[in-house]
Formats: sequence, structure tokens, C-alpha cells
Amino acid sequence: MSEKGFHRTPEAVVEMYGDMVYKIALSQMKNKEDAEDVFQEVFLNYMNCKKDFLSEEHEKAYIIRMVVNCCKKHFTSAWFRHRADLTDLSEIAEAATMNDEERDLYEAVLALPVKYKLVIHLFYYEEMSISEISQALHMKENTVKSQLMRGRKMLKEALVGGAYNAG
Repeated sequence: MSEKGFHRTPEAVVEMYGDMVYKIALSQMKNKEDAEDVFQEVFLNYMNCKKDFLSEEHEKAYIIRMVVNCCKKHFTSAWFRHRADLTDLSEIAEAATMNDEERDLYEAVLALPVKYKLVIHLFYYEEMSISEISQALHMKENTVKSQLMRGRKMLKEALVGGAYNAG
């Protein structure tokens, strides 16, 4: 790696981050087709990106930010606001090889509000530290900690006490 930084080939980036990008997109979009659209958009944007990255962590944070921004853009599109989602969340959970307990937890995570779902996913499924999440999402560490705490509380209520108030 040079002092100027690096920029991987698209193939290397897809190989390295493809699973992570798809899982984050799926957790945000809640259906395979929209997650695949986000996946494509992220890697097309990366291919057109002329940015040199200082480190692997910098590159990973940039890609996570692109996933989040692509999901937000998709949610605000007129097409998305005026369509009916026919995908059952249980189909997504069944697509992965999960036992019943893991499936229940995954469906509870998917049902969380976006800001809690994202930090829970990054922390537990992508095994990122609070500091890494903070950098990737451009938010304070205390905000990440608060969202993790609230997300965990909602998950506990959903899994132990029934439905929670996502309001």
C-alpha cells in the first residue's frame, strides 16, 4: 500500500464486502429485490468513485455509508412510497439457514425502526465496534451506544414480552 492510499478493483471489493453490503441492505430494505438493487447501486458507485482510501477501515466505512445512503434514497423515492410490499419477512429468514430461535431474533431485528436496526446489525452481525460504527455512520459514540441500548430493549420486549411500541 502506498502513502497515497489505495483503490481496489471492483472484483476485489465485491469479494471482500459483498456479503456485508447485501446483509445490511437486506436488513434495511426487508426484501431481496430491493436489497439486490441497493447492492448493485453501491458497487456501481464504488466503480465510479475516484477516491483513494487511507486504510481498509476507511474503505469499509465509506462502503457502509454508501449502503445507508442508497437505502435512504430508495425509501424516499416516489416509486417506493407508492408501492405495496408483498414480501413476507419469514421468507427472508428462511432463505438463510437459521433455526427457529435465530429466525425469531432476525425477524425481531428486521422489525426495529431503521436507526436501531442498523446499529444492531453492524454491532452483532458485522461485529463492528462502537467506535467503528460511529465513524462509519458519522455519529457520536454515545449516540451509537444509546441506539444499541434502545434497540436491545425493544428486542427484549419483542422477544420476551410480545410486541413493542416502535413509535
